[in-house]
Amino acid sequence: MARQKGIIKLKGTIGDITFYKTQDGHLAREKGGIDANRIASDPAFQRTRENGSEFGRAGKAGKVLRTALRALLLNSADGRMVSRLTQQMVKVIQADLINLRGLRNVIDGEAELLAGFEFNIRGKLGTSLFAPFVGAIDRVTGEITVDLAPFIPSNMIAAPSGTSHYKIISAGAEIDFEAETFVVANSETAILPWDAVATVAIAQVNAVTPASTKPLFLALGVEFYQQVNGQMYPLKNGAYNPLSLVQVSGL
Repeated sequence: MARQKGIIKLKGTIGDITFYKTQDGHLAREKGGIDANRIASDPAFQRTRENGSEFGRAGKAGKVLRTALRALLLNSADGRMVSRLTQQMVKVIQADLINLRGLRNVIDGEAELLAGFEFNIRGKLGTSLFAPFVGAIDRVTGEITVDLAPFIPSNMIAAPSGTSHYKIISAGAEIDFEAETFVVANSETAILPWDAVATVAIAQVNAVTPASTKPLFLALGVEFYQQVNGQMYPLKNGAYNPLSLVQVSGL
């Protein structure tokens, strides 16, 4: 892989060189690789096929989770979130001790390994929200909750420059990774001033299916706003909004 320099940037293939654009800039690489038919049938590539199968399964699982949390992710995700989530899903699948390699899956893996996943690497929940909170997943009732005791926003929320207001958001999600379906509920506070006045207690309840046997997730985040002439605008298009999976129950 090489970087393209100069005023004119190329895209496409010339001879054995492919030119393309990524988040890291305009790059070029030599064509190559092994014939796809050989990878699909040659016994020497059995491990490759197994890894590919599980990687594909991880990608699909990540997509279902992202779709379930889409309403929150619209303002709280970085450009590499998809690949980072897929990598973490691979670890979940690799923790499956029941199925053979190549057949391992999320359901028999350890979904709890997703706990703590940050959807926005530029604005992590752990370095933005310092107010103590209690997250809980009640499988019997289907209630996925988060509670915050009263706190002083300017002391307990590390906000980006320009912030005048904020909002606490959360979601509870029930994911069926096999059927690629989900049940999700979202909660949010009003847009609150980022000042030195203590808040009231915040209690958010996100209800999914009672007595569910599917993996359950609690996501918690903060959205930052700037007030201009009486109107609220997402600060820097949400570039620093944190969102994290704070509780996971894989069952």
